[in-house]
Amino acid sequence: MSSLVKEDLNKKLFKCLGQSLYDFIEVECSGQDRFYLCASVTKGEEVQISMVKHFRIGLDEKYEISEKWFLDDLEMIDGKEADADNPWFDMHFKKVYSWEAYSCASKYAFARTLNKLNEMYLQKDLKIVNFDFTYINDDSFWSSNNGDCLVLMRICFYASNLLCLSLCPLPIG
Repeated sequence: MSSLVKEDLNKKLFKCLGQSLYDFIEVECSGQDRFYLCASVTKGEEVQISMVKHFRIGLDEKYEISEKWFLDDLEMIDGKEADADNPWFDMHFKKVYSWEAYSCASKYAFARTLNKLNEMYLQKDLKIVNFDFTYINDDSFWSSNNGDCLVLMRICFYASNLLCLSLCPLPIG
């Protein structure tokens, strides 16, 4: 489903602006409209982060950029708690913006995307704090286009190991 939304967003909004949508996540906001945090690349190879409002008019899907920033202006991404399943994160520009991602996995996916785009286009010192870096670094086995599923799979793997260990009898002696 998200690939269909991404294709629609790219076709109806970003291509018209001369940009290429790289990735997006849904963020929680009040009201009935949906909001997406999007990472796109301009023809001049500038990376933009946009807050996009998604709404319907009749049967037609519409998208509107409500706010945008450049990745170059992003000072820090704060994941709030690296050791908890927490969808909240802050992005520090000149002002701090707090977001609630649709899931913890999507928060990590977006941080991975911004980290990768930074490495590809800027190579600046982007501070990423309060994240488990096993899931952020792009050279890790666990990050890929299926990163959300792999994060969940790894969490389940650790949980099953803990369960097995707790069921094993302790040796007497």
